[in-house]
Amino acid sequence: MKVGRSARADLTVRQVETATKIGYTADGKQPGLNLQVTASASGYARSWVFRYTSPTTGKRRELGLGPLSSVGLAKAREKAREAGDEVAEGIDPKDARDAAKAQKAAWRQSLTFEEAAAQCIATKQHEWKNAKHRHQWTATLKTYAYPSLGKLPVDQITMEQVLGVIEPIWTTKTETASRVRQRIETVMDWAKARKLFTGDNPASLKGGLGQLLPKARKIAKVKHQPALPYQEVNTFVQALRDKRGISPKAFEFLILTAARSGEVLGAKWDEIDLVAKVWTIPAERMKAGREHRIPLSARAVTIITEMLKGKQCDFVFPDPTGKKGMSNGALLAVIKGMPDFAAYVPHGFRSTFRDWAAETTSFANETLELALAHTIKDKSEAAYRRQDQIEKRFKLMEQWAAYIAHNPSHTKTVLFRTQKGKL
Repeated sequence: MKVGRSARADLTVRQVETATKIGYTADGKQPGLNLQVTASASGYARSWVFRYTSPTTGKRRELGLGPLSSVGLAKAREKAREAGDEVAEGIDPKDARDAAKAQKAAWRQSLTFEEAAAQCIATKQHEWKNAKHRHQWTATLKTYAYPSLGKLPVDQITMEQVLGVIEPIWTTKTETASRVRQRIETVMDWAKARKLFTGDNPASLKGGLGQLLPKARKIAKVKHQPALPYQEVNTFVQALRDKRGISPKAFEFLILTAARSGEVLGAKWDEIDLVAKVWTIPAERMKAGREHRIPLSARAVTIITEMLKGKQCDFVFPDPTGKKGMSNGALLAVIKGMPDFAAYVPHGFRSTFRDWAAETTSFANETLELALAHTIKDKSEAAYRRQDQIEKRFKLMEQWAAYIAHNPSHTKTVLFRTQKGKL
């Protein structure tokens, strides 16, 4: 085979794709760019080469720019132009590329699980609703994964090592163990996407790990929040009203609206419409990720009006500094300070409301689920639910407020007991 000499005419796409002359053919348009043709078992192999004189050694060198199958003429000219610019700046492009590859390889080998987790969390946090998720991610990994996996390079982590992290707590703290495993899997998926390792994810249940652990749903027992029996809610609220401060008012507002603690503590003034008597919680603050409107009873409006008189910041129920909303522990502290009711938790009052509504009213189940902002798993039912039944729920919440205020004589002696909630 005869090796062809370099031509100086501008190459065309057709010439490049049909070239059969063995050797180098220079592109007259972009200095240093050459099409290299070699013989192969299937005919001819065509690739791009940038030929130049090293600015550091003065020697002639070649830099591969890729095969024609993946790098077209225009792209090859662009790459050759960039390499030429480096030469003009006194940089040897081949040395620079080799150094970058070595650095990347070293980075892959040295990136530990803890470092990968930090970068993964920094990326994933944009998907999360609030800073609480970041804290939970960091806390669970720090407690359970970092002690044994934290300093290991991600490409050295095995399924057996992941098993060693979660197996000790799989049957005793099943929900926590499941979350730890999922978070390890997510970090490892991130690392794999960054090409830090190849092969199966060692934390995936679809691999051998799923065969070595009992199914979580078979061993996990759902622990419901302790809920106050609805027959005792009047006694509780009366005791609550005897307390001074903002926290008791926020607690009563939580009961009147059947809302979650985080929704109440994060309530802001621009969410409240006192004219319409509606509290609109934006989607980003809702568990289901959808905007939720809550009709306010007369008593709920009274509480809001009282808070408005002493407005300190954007939050309806500010913390002692008056600059931000109260912490999650504020409501819990209130009930823990009431010995007769210390066995219950704030979230359990959603069950109290649900039990009262189901047993003493004639409102449809759909209306009650809307009041609690529950996600509808049945797609057919969800499709028909196009309105939030705000008018019906106004009546529901007024009846609830009236029941709370009612104090029948037969409840003077109250039997305090712990009842598991259902929500």
